[in-house]
Amino acid sequence: MEQQTTTSGRRALGAALKPRQLTMMGLGSAIGAGLFIGSGAGIQAAGPAVLISYLVAGTLIILVMWALGEMAAANPDSGAFSVYTAKAYGPVAGATVGWLWWLQLVVVIAAEALGAAGLLSTIVPGLPVWLMAFVFIVVLTAVNLTSVKNFGEFEFWFALLKVAAIVVFLFVGAALLFGWLPGVQSPGLANFTGDEFAPNGFAGIATALFVVAFAFGGTEIVSVAAAETAEPARSVRKAVQTVLWRILVFYIGAIFIIAAVVPVGSAGLKSPFAAVLEAAGMPGAAAAITLVAVAALLSALNANLYGASRMAYSLAERGEAPRLLASVSKARVPVVAVLASVSFGVVTVVLELAFPEMVLPVLLNIVGSTCLLVWTSALLAQLALRLRADRDGTELPLRMAGFPWLTGFGLLILAAIFTVGFIGEDSRPQLLSTFGLVALLAVANWLHHRSGKVPPAVESPEDAKQSVLVD
Repeated sequence: MEQQTTTSGRRALGAALKPRQLTMMGLGSAIGAGLFIGSGAGIQAAGPAVLISYLVAGTLIILVMWALGEMAAANPDSGAFSVYTAKAYGPVAGATVGWLWWLQLVVVIAAEALGAAGLLSTIVPGLPVWLMAFVFIVVLTAVNLTSVKNFGEFEFWFALLKVAAIVVFLFVGAALLFGWLPGVQSPGLANFTGDEFAPNGFAGIATALFVVAFAFGGTEIVSVAAAETAEPARSVRKAVQTVLWRILVFYIGAIFIIAAVVPVGSAGLKSPFAAVLEAAGMPGAAAAITLVAVAALLSALNANLYGASRMAYSLAERGEAPRLLASVSKARVPVVAVLASVSFGVVTVVLELAFPEMVLPVLLNIVGSTCLLVWTSALLAQLALRLRADRDGTELPLRMAGFPWLTGFGLLILAAIFTVGFIGEDSRPQLLSTFGLVALLAVANWLHHRSGKVPPAVESPEDAKQSVLVD
């Protein structure tokens, strides 16, 4: 039988992702360049007390992943939180969240391609940045066009490299702090005592919270990928349970070591991992960390292209985007959605290279706070759908514990982050720009629905039976 090209996500798309790939994808998405390079900014703002900021942000992402896991296990769909928001609050809200996330990803694809090329040029200065960025995009587009199985395997090894780097760093850092390295004196825990712990007080911790929250961006892609696993409920449950504690161990462990070794105000905070390895007497540390950061950026580019294409596919499937984006190849890949998503990134790269610092910074500022709004929509959707499921007596494959209190706690953390962001003079324009974009998308989607041109979403009988969180 010929494969249908416009049907529901779980029939037309592949189902070849393995549980280990989904687990590593969730873990790898949280371990990106924001940790390897950007963690120094949080320490600079709050000192070692940034650990409190990371604990709060880590708790938030655990709650968000748990909420998404509950919904994805019950109703795996390539539109994920966009679909769940639509089920809870209507199609306009769902489409707005979907387009918002898609725009964030396609802009970030350009930033990651240029960022990886720029970092690699510091090691291999002879290669032009534009050429490396173009090669990265072409290669990873090819990976996304082959099959979801190949994408999953590629992303698995990318993520494994980052995880291995973190594990090695934790061992070296622990050996340094305990004084186990020959010829190297332990710095001890002097940075955690007295005024050195929180040099800027509560204000510094609050500022760092807004900064570090974005380090966890990308973990929501697990809920998107769940639709292409053979056993969504089992795979999502395993991924959520595994990723939760590992995120805290890796992030909190790494930040603790950096904060103990690198003092506030040190130039080493510009590349904190390299500064720790150099303090441990390891030659070539800067080059090694740079290569890991390049891999982290390419891994994120690969995953973001996947996520953007699947969201575009889902929007098209629901009549919120041109139907052409829902066409599927023989390899069960939404080819047009992949090419449309990467095309935006290519155009942005070209414009940024032609007009440096004039295009990409503006786009990144507009979509900079998108992940916070996506997480908010996920928690609000889970709150509504879980209440509906409990009221109807619906059995769920995965249930978030402590409901509704933990969901409410997650929304409270998000409210605190938004408050801090609006108070800060540097972060306020970013939030206002993102909220302005949301308003424009909401109006556009509302007018789209008012026009009466939105066709009914295609859903197979199998999907109708499998959909557990129903209206």
